[in-house]
Amino acid sequence: MKIVYHGRFREVYSSDPAAAPGRIECILSELRETYEFVEPEPASEEDLKLVHTLGHIERVKRTKVFDIALLAVGGALMAGELAVRDEPAFALIRPPGHHANPDHSWGFCYFNNIAIAVEKLRSPGKIRKVFIVDFDLHFGDGTNAIFSRNPEVTYYHLPRMNALKELERTLDAVKECDLLAVSAGFDRHIEDWGRMLTTEDYAKIGRILRNFSLKVCGGRRFAVLEGGYNHKVLGKNVKAFLETFK
Repeated sequence: MKIVYHGRFREVYSSDPAAAPGRIECILSELRETYEFVEPEPASEEDLKLVHTLGHIERVKRTKVFDIALLAVGGALMAGELAVRDEPAFALIRPPGHHANPDHSWGFCYFNNIAIAVEKLRSPGKIRKVFIVDFDLHFGDGTNAIFSRNPEVTYYHLPRMNALKELERTLDAVKECDLLAVSAGFDRHIEDWGRMLTTEDYAKIGRILRNFSLKVCGGRRFAVLEGGYNHKVLGKNVKAFLETFK
C-alpha cells in the first residue's frame, strides 16, 4: 500500500476543524515508518469539470483555498490510479470532499475528491462499476448527489446502528464491481464527535472492505481521508484501518 501525501497538506488554510494545526501531523507520526509515501500533482480544472459546474469552480477559485483544494483532488486522483494498477492506496489529503455537490459545497469541503477520482477512471473506460463506502460520521450528500442517477456507481453510507453488521450484509449482496472507493472519516470514534466506534472497529472495517475488494473487485481499492477531529486518537484510528485495509 502507498500513502499519497504532499507536505502542503499540513498548511492551515482556514479556521475550520479539518484544517486545524496538528491534524495531519498526528496521522503522519503513526504512518511514516511503515508505508511508502508518494507525492501527487494538483488536479486540473478539466478534472474538476468531471463532476462540478463551472460556476462552482469559479466561486472556489476566488478563495485562498483553491490551490490546496486542487492538490487534494490530485491526491485522490493518484490514489485511484494506483488502485486500478493493483496497488491499494490511501490519500492522506485535506480539504475533505464528500459534502461537495456539483454546484455548491459546505462542511469543510470544496471539491469532491473521491467523486472526481472515480469519474476520472470511468470516463476513459478503465473501470465501469464502482462501489463507494463512506464511513464518516456525516452523510456524504455531495457524493450521493453526484452519482444518484448513475446506475454504475453505488454510494453507501454506514448507518449509525449495527454499522459493521450492516456493512457486511450490504457488501455480501454486491456481485459485480470493478473498484472499491472509500471515504474514510474517523469522527465516529468514541473519543470524537460521534462517540460510536472503537479503534478496533476501524480495524474491522478495514478487514471487511479488503475482503470485499479481493472477492468482488479484483483487489482494486483506495481510500481518501474525510473527517476525524480528535488529534489524540485520529492517527491511531487511521493506522488501525490501514493495517487491515492494505
